[in-house]
Amino acid sequence: MYQKLTTCLRSVREKIDFKPEVAVVLGSGLGDYVQQVRIEQTMDYAQIKGFPVSTVKGHKGRFVFGYVKEVPVVIMQGRVHYYEGYPMSEVVLPTRLMGMLGAKKILLTNAAGGVNPSFQPGDFMMITDHITTGIPSPLIGPNIDELGPRFPDMSEVYSRRLQDVIRTCAKEGGIDLKEGVYVQFSGPNYETPAEIRLARTWGADAVGMSTACEAVAARHMGLAVCGISCITNMAAGLSNEKLSHAEVQETADRVAASFQELVTRIVAAM
Repeated sequence: MYQKLTTCLRSVREKIDFKPEVAVVLGSGLGDYVQQVRIEQTMDYAQIKGFPVSTVKGHKGRFVFGYVKEVPVVIMQGRVHYYEGYPMSEVVLPTRLMGMLGAKKILLTNAAGGVNPSFQPGDFMMITDHITTGIPSPLIGPNIDELGPRFPDMSEVYSRRLQDVIRTCAKEGGIDLKEGVYVQFSGPNYETPAEIRLARTWGADAVGMSTACEAVAARHMGLAVCGISCITNMAAGLSNEKLSHAEVQETADRVAASFQELVTRIVAAM
């Protein structure tokens, strides 16, 4: 896997000479965020030798290099999910690659189902911790010693300093910010009501199909991690509505402007 990573790194470096400080992964509803970026260079995932390509409709599938305010960033416009059939090591390859390109901090965003009954669609939740019991660890297999230790500490996956930054940014922007624990399940099916009751028993506030595995890979490499979920629907059993990707996209699109503003404030302050 390290050899594959270095091959991907060479493919990027042959065309891209930009060095980012912050990495950003755009979730559903944030695909147009790059319009807020002073773009220097872009690179489609398909141009990178051995790179996994997203198959999800609406995920563009490219890296965008540029500036948010004056901060040099690399942005994933479209991520790869475990449910697409890739092994977990491939799912987190883009995260690792952004770290190898120079990023020291990463902001992970996603669309998520609300498990906390006090939440409602359109809320933003800062991720304070996560649970990955429902998926394999991205660190299973031979350890990549060049990236991090065999048994990395995960007592502070989401940087407390960056959590304080996010709280300040939300307050300054007049944005109501929830906080909570995110659980990643494998997908692509939505969870059953019983699985949501289990997640709530675990202490979950939101559930989704991405992000936590990327956070683990990033922390393994020593990156400072933070994350924001857009609550696009209430999870199974918490409402009478049938769950659908269309509902997720509709809610994400409705609050996209506020989400983009929050992301800009966070990146500029990181």
